[in-house]
Amino acid sequence: MTDTSQQAIDQVFRREYGRVVASLIRQTGDFELAEDAVQDAVTAALTSWPASGVPGNPGAWLTTTARRKAIDRIRRQTNYEKKLAELEHDIRQAEEESPGDDVDAQIRDDQLRLIFTCCHPALSLEAQVALTLKTLGGLSTAEIARGFLTSETTMAQRIVRAKRKIKSAGIPYRVPPDDQLPDRTEAVLAVIYLIFNEGYFASSGDVVVRQQLCIDGIRLGQAVCDLMPDEAEALGLNALMRLNHARRDARMRDGQIVLLEDQNRSLWHRDEVETAIGLLDRAVRLEHPGQYQLQAAIAALHSEATEMAGTDWGQILALYDRLHELRPSPVVALNRAVAVAMARGPEPGLQELERIGSDLDGYPWFHSSRGELLRRIGRNDEATAAFRRAIELTSNQSAVEFLEAKLATLL
Repeated sequence: MTDTSQQAIDQVFRREYGRVVASLIRQTGDFELAEDAVQDAVTAALTSWPASGVPGNPGAWLTTTARRKAIDRIRRQTNYEKKLAELEHDIRQAEEESPGDDVDAQIRDDQLRLIFTCCHPALSLEAQVALTLKTLGGLSTAEIARGFLTSETTMAQRIVRAKRKIKSAGIPYRVPPDDQLPDRTEAVLAVIYLIFNEGYFASSGDVVVRQQLCIDGIRLGQAVCDLMPDEAEALGLNALMRLNHARRDARMRDGQIVLLEDQNRSLWHRDEVETAIGLLDRAVRLEHPGQYQLQAAIAALHSEATEMAGTDWGQILALYDRLHELRPSPVVALNRAVAVAMARGPEPGLQELERIGSDLDGYPWFHSSRGELLRRIGRNDEATAAFRRAIELTSNQSAVEFLEAKLATLL
């Protein structure tokens, strides 16, 4: 099999895995059985597709094969008769249905049920992330472990515990009632954004950017948009992630971080920027503003400026003001202070930083931002101390090297 054909098959698996798993979980009511059966189907595809070619409808092929594999697994269990009869009935019913809107709607419903189950508040945030990537993202345990810099054993245990929690706590496999939907949708979007952000700027390790996690976050975000096309914040999050990811080729140079002001903007992917702005426009027309839409609007203003000097910092500051009113947090306050510095000068920005210092003393990028503003107004001794504090708090090696380079300019 050529590298090209292998890549094509891998892309199919990534795209279809979550759909097939979601369908089979509904039919079997068993996470482990569904995932094992889908993996059996994937193994069968790897055997047959290189010779026969990828089917015209690979998702249907995988779904049918996975159902048959599930039956084979159930037959090997004791006391299987009732479960087997129920599954065979579901399979006959599914295979009698003709492809069309009803089938597509069922697939969407299955995926919605699965993502809300994975992000149930009874599960820890770490479990929600791992289970979402495993079931909907189609990532292997090893891939998830590498992305979050932990051992495969630790990640496997985390996923197993999450599945056991779902079973033991009787967490329903369903879309929550309308009165719970806003809060639960917010949790789903937060998990997806966390996945993207860990790829966009890794919290630890030797590299800053993990592209595959960014791609997986965007893919999951797009899936939510497809499933919930009128959810404004899902569109806003998708736009935000795409706008940030469009700058990927300019964010690093020779293994070193490049700040926004120093990036070669010709390397930004303008077609992706336009796609993202289209998503943001759709979100705004729904007239339900939220934090992701505001952040996306800020990212859009950065992306539309052809050079740093042309950035509309006044408008960015106004958006941060609105964001801080809507969703106040220390990190939002930090970003707002930086916008104040860019719009009004380093001293007003530094004053804003000093007001929030007690909330962010353990955050390296607070001290880095403070060090930069102190450097700009000539308070070099204080700037040196600030950069040293940032280095102490940083566990990502590339970020440490970036901060050490900043410090070196003051010594």
